[in-house]
Amino acid sequence: MISSENYGIVVHGGAGVMSNLTEAQQKIIEQKLTKTLIASYQILENGGSSIDAVEFAVSEFEDSPLFNAGKGSVYASNETQEMDASIMYGKNRLAGAVASVRVIKNPVKLARAVAEETSHVLLVGDGAETFAKKNGLEIVDPIYFYSEKNLKRLKKLKNKVAENSSVQDKIGTVGAVAIDKAGNISAATSTGGMTNKMPGRVGDSPIIGSGTWAQNGVCGVSSTGHGEFFIKYQVAREVCTRMEYLNQSLKESTTNIINELKDIGASGGLIAIDKDANISTPFNTDGMIRGSITSNKTLSVEIY
Repeated sequence: MISSENYGIVVHGGAGVMSNLTEAQQKIIEQKLTKTLIASYQILENGGSSIDAVEFAVSEFEDSPLFNAGKGSVYASNETQEMDASIMYGKNRLAGAVASVRVIKNPVKLARAVAEETSHVLLVGDGAETFAKKNGLEIVDPIYFYSEKNLKRLKKLKNKVAENSSVQDKIGTVGAVAIDKAGNISAATSTGGMTNKMPGRVGDSPIIGSGTWAQNGVCGVSSTGHGEFFIKYQVAREVCTRMEYLNQSLKESTTNIINELKDIGASGGLIAIDKDANISTPFNTDGMIRGSITSNKTLSVEIY
C-alpha cells in the first residue's frame, strides 16, 4: 500500500447564475460547506478511505434544501423530481450510478451500493428503486422532496421558455473528490437535474467519465454545468487524460477544458484533485459554490 503525506477533499455545490444571492444566503451556504468539509476531512485524517469521505460529503448536501440534489432537487416539466448520482473509486475503477430515481433519500448511497453489490455500473428508474428497497436503503415519500420555491422556479421558467438564456439553476449539482492517506482517489456527484427538463432526461452527473471520474496516480473530478456538453466532451475523464498523456498539470488541464467549453457556449465548472492533493476548481459561470481542505492547504470556501 502506498502511503501518502498528501491527502484532502474538495467539494462543490454547483455552478450557475448566483448574482442574486443575499449575504445571508451566502453565509448559510458557506457554513454548510465548512461543516461538511471539516467532517469529511476528519474521515481522511483518521485514516479512512476517500470513497467514504466523498459519499459522506455528497449525502450531507443531498440532505440539505440548499442545493439541487436530494432534498433540494428541482422539478422537471411535468412537476416531478428525478435524481441522478454516481461514485467512483480510483484504486480499481469501482463505479456505480443511478438515474431517474424519485423516492431515494440519498442517491449517492444507492450509487455506491450498485458499485459494491452488483456487477453493473448504472441502474435507472424503477429497477434502481427496487434494488434500493431490497438492500435496505432509505426510501422516502415523494412529499419529502416537495419545494414550493422550486415549483415557483419551474413556473417562472415555463413563462420564459422562449428565452434560451434560462437554462441553468442558481444552485446546482453537488460533488466531492478526495485522496486518502493510502493514495486512493475517489469522486462522487449528485443532482436533481435541470428545472423544466423533459421527464426522463439524464445529464452528466451519473455518467462515469463525464460527470465523475477517479483514477489513482492521476486525478479525480466532479463536474457541474450544462450536462449535455459534459457528456459529449467526456469532461471528467478528459481532465485526467490530458494529465496522463500530455503531461499537463492539474491546473492547466482543468482550466483549458473549462475555457474550451465556454468557447462553444457550454456553461459550468468542475472540481479536481491530483495524486499530490493539488486542487483546481475552474468555472466559466458567475459563480460556483466550492470548498476544500488538504493536509497542505487550510480550509477554503468560496462562491464567486
